[in-house]
Amino acid sequence: MRGIERLEAFSDGVYAIAITLLVLEIRVPTGDAVAVGLARALGRLWPSFGAFLLSFVIIGIMWANHHNICRYIAHVNHTFVMLNLGLLLCTAFLPFPTAVLAAYLPTPDRTTATVFYGGALTLTAVFYNSLWRYAAAGRRLIKSDVDQHLIEGVTREYAFGPILYGIATLVALLNVWVSLGIHAGLAGLYLRPSKSRP
Repeated sequence: MRGIERLEAFSDGVYAIAITLLVLEIRVPTGDAVAVGLARALGRLWPSFGAFLLSFVIIGIMWANHHNICRYIAHVNHTFVMLNLGLLLCTAFLPFPTAVLAAYLPTPDRTTATVFYGGALTLTAVFYNSLWRYAAAGRRLIKSDVDQHLIEGVTREYAFGPILYGIATLVALLNVWVSLGIHAGLAGLYLRPSKSRP
C-alpha cells in the first residue's frame, strides 16, 4: 500500500470513529425524565438530535472532501502527514464540543457553548485548508496529470472555510441561532458538487 493510500485508510478510520461517537451522546430517557411521558422526554432531547445531525453532516462532508483531495495527491511527506494528523486531532475532538452544545443549548450558557463549538470547527477548517495549501503549493505533492486550473479552483474554494467558520463563531456572541444557521448553511454549501467534488 502506497503512502497516500495508507494515510487515507487511517484517516477513514478516524472519521468513522468520530462520526460514530456522536450518537453516544444521545442518552435514552430514564427514570424521572420519563415521568412526564416518553414522547415528551424524547422531545426534550431536541438539542441532542440537532447537534448530532449538524455534526454528522459536517464530519461526513469533511470525510468526503478529504477523500476527494486525496485523489489529487501523488505522494506524501512528513509535513503532510503531520498536518493530516492535526486535522484528524480536530476531527476526533468534535464529538466533545457537539456534546457541550447539546447540553447547554437550552440554558443561558448557550452562547459559550456555541462559541466553543464554532471555535472547534474553525480550527478544523484551518487545518483542512493548511493541508491542501501545503500539498498544492508549487504542486509539491500533486499528481502530474492534475489540471492547474482545478488546483487553483480548489485552493480558492477552501480559502473561505476558516473565514466563514470564524465569522459564524463570532456571530454566536450576538445570536446563537443565526450562528448555527450559518454552520448549517456552510454544510449545505460544501454538499454541492464543485471542482473538488465533481
